[in-house]
Amino acid sequence: MKQALEEAVATGTDVQDHDHHGIRQVLRDLGVQAHNAAWSTGLEWGNTDSQNTRTIHSPADGKVIGTVAMATAADYEHVVTKAQEAFKTWRLVPAPKRGEIVRQIGNKLRDHKDDLGKLVSYEMGKILQEGLGEVQEMIDICDFAVGLSRQLHGLTMHSERPAHRMYEQYHPLGVVGIISAFNFPVAVWSWNAMLAAVCGDTCIWKPSEKTPLTGVAVQHIIKSVLEENELPEGIFNLIIGDAEIGAKMAADGRLPLVSATGSTRMGKKVGEAVGARLGKSLLELGGNNAIILTEHADLSIAMPGIVFGAVGTCGQRCTSTRRLIIHDSIYDDVKARLLKIYPNLPIGHPLQEGTLVGPLIDKDSVVGFQKALKAVQSEGGTLLIGGELLESEGYETGTYVTPAIVEAKNEYATVQDETFAPILYLIKYSGDVTNAIDLQNGVRQGLSSSIFTLNMREAEAFLSQAGSDCGIANVNIGTSGAEIGGAFGGEKETGGGRESGSDAWKVYMRRQTNTINYSTTLPLAQGIKFDV
Repeated sequence: MKQALEEAVATGTDVQDHDHHGIRQVLRDLGVQAHNAAWSTGLEWGNTDSQNTRTIHSPADGKVIGTVAMATAADYEHVVTKAQEAFKTWRLVPAPKRGEIVRQIGNKLRDHKDDLGKLVSYEMGKILQEGLGEVQEMIDICDFAVGLSRQLHGLTMHSERPAHRMYEQYHPLGVVGIISAFNFPVAVWSWNAMLAAVCGDTCIWKPSEKTPLTGVAVQHIIKSVLEENELPEGIFNLIIGDAEIGAKMAADGRLPLVSATGSTRMGKKVGEAVGARLGKSLLELGGNNAIILTEHADLSIAMPGIVFGAVGTCGQRCTSTRRLIIHDSIYDDVKARLLKIYPNLPIGHPLQEGTLVGPLIDKDSVVGFQKALKAVQSEGGTLLIGGELLESEGYETGTYVTPAIVEAKNEYATVQDETFAPILYLIKYSGDVTNAIDLQNGVRQGLSSSIFTLNMREAEAFLSQAGSDCGIANVNIGTSGAEIGGAFGGEKETGGGRESGSDAWKVYMRRQTNTINYSTTLPLAQGIKFDV
């Protein structure tokens, strides 16, 4: 096996001799090598000789996709220096011209959508349509950022002093650190990087060490735009490393903002380190998302939203549906419908047409899935379906499982935690919708939430100040899937950060209040007299 792996790395081929899905050509077209450098400053790539390397296997079939060198402390210093140097130039480029660069990046992503979407699917394990959808999110945020580049507006206020004008403006912040997670290996980076770019910031991207090759591919796409526009290196930077590199970013005072997506455990470490130096952090952490089904729910539209939310991306979205809070009058009906749907879910290779559920990212995630199911049953939960590890032909990687449904109570410790896997907890409630809302809010996380009802009073109660405490609250759609036009993020242990649309751009800039005196005197505020 070791010899076969070494040959694969040396020749740029997979361990196995066949390539049913055309991945080799995709890798060639995207510039991904058999062995890839540890960092890029946009134009320059460096350190392929690191003593620390990582081999990337596809969770879909176990094949070697490629290897990456892992960055050293010296690599990190080089990248930060380049990003700082580029910021001095980039911040002076007019915002609409920065937007023009982002527009070109969006067009390049359109050209490479099919290849990049396929690589996202193959490296991460989500089905092809989700991989293509993730690249479309990148294209969409580029379009959003282009328009934003002409709308980085402040406000004008009336001064209490005569012949004075007050206003506020926003300036570029500096070098932005972006730490992304494996489940959305490119889209979440783009939510940050494209906004940061039009705001005049440079960025350093640390992709998940589980899915770095999509990051390498994106960096090659960006390189062509930088070259065509004769821009300097250091605007868009990539560094591939382990948790130590992430810790350096969090503690580095040269990075005024660090945006981190991942587990709550990771986010607490990043937030503590950034906070200790009084920096800014944008945290997108765990979700324990619930859908409420009231007695007035239209189940014909609710069921697709529930199932996609629970099993899409094999339950590895931060917005995946974890809890289904069902009114007792329809509980048995909903349970029966789900138990009819789940045995027929097409589970298989994510690039295979017709597949709806791909693999978990790795065997560690499978272990977590199995441990959670064992724990919740020990607490009194009932496993209704699923939970098996698939090991027959086509599932040899040990990363394919059958999505599970468990009858449980909201207060179970396992239900209170987020398991990043396809487990749906059925929770019964009685009485009015306020009881369901209490259950929905009765966890430490606060990302996404949803209610299905045709009753206006229930919907409005859910959306009111006494309703859902999540950053996202939906009516008659599921918890997963968010448009880039709205600000994305959550409350409580989800971290409180906001990315993507609305006015999320403001976090990438520094606000400045300005007062101009165009009188011939110097009156002080609040009418203070101070004669000298």
